[in-house]
Amino acid sequence: MPELTGLPAADRIERGLRALARGERSADALLVAIAAQRLRGLGFELPSDIQLPRDPELALYRTLGSTSEDPFSAYRAALAELDSFLAGCERRG
Repeated sequence: MPELTGLPAADRIERGLRALARGERSADALLVAIAAQRLRGLGFELPSDIQLPRDPELALYRTLGSTSEDPFSAYRAALAELDSFLAGCERRG
């Protein structure tokens, strides 16, 4: 797995990777599922036997809707964190 120190949202992505590996569908796991293909391309190991949700974006929104008073803002913030993380990984090469 690539070095995550100093990357935005690294803790959230690490939690999501661990949760996804355990088969959990937490908000962090769903965030990782959204970017699964890009993360694999960046050298992250996502188990091949993990069944990713067919529509992780919708699943994330629904999950946030059950835990947030403003699911839309929480969803947009989560995606912004994911984008920042991926951009940081890509800059590191």
